[in-house]
Amino acid sequence: MIIKSAEFEISNSTVSKCPATSRPEYAFIGRSNVGKSSLINMLTGRNGLAKTSSTPGKTMLINHFLINGEWYIVDLPGYGYARRGKESRDELRRMIEGYVLGRQQMTNLFILVDSRHEPQKIDLEFMEWCGENEVPFSIVFTKMDKLGKVAGGRNVAAYKQRLLETWEELPPIFETSSEDGRGRDELLDYIEQINRSLSQQ
Repeated sequence: MIIKSAEFEISNSTVSKCPATSRPEYAFIGRSNVGKSSLINMLTGRNGLAKTSSTPGKTMLINHFLINGEWYIVDLPGYGYARRGKESRDELRRMIEGYVLGRQQMTNLFILVDSRHEPQKIDLEFMEWCGENEVPFSIVFTKMDKLGKVAGGRNVAAYKQRLLETWEELPPIFETSSEDGRGRDELLDYIEQINRSLSQQ
């Protein structure tokens, strides 16, 4: 897929204010500081489209970006940032759950995981919650450039092994790096494939 245009459309804090269109939406979510904004910028080829920050937990809103005038990338707030107060965490949880469960246009949820770390309880619990609620999701390993090929492959394999302890089959899995562009074509091809199948329905 070639990205011809990518533009920010709207930020809001509630699903009821999301764009009133039937265009498919591909949402990106993950723990704070997982590299979500950098990945979105890499996928679209637009540096600065999604605002990156060295401060974890910066994204506090649901951000819609219109791609090729046909479909949306949706940047969701990161979860699990411990320094937030309980009230703020609860508010974010309601926002995320409201979008993920209440937005009919959401076609696929990409759950981002930092490839440098062992499986984290919060990520596994979130995936479990998606499974229980029949949310279509894929796993995207980020920052693969930070590890050597052997170590990166080992970490991803260990993660898959851990998931297979509770899942009968694995969701689609992508290995990416916003630094060297790894995984870009695979992710965009996957989205294009889904868009094509939707247009034939």
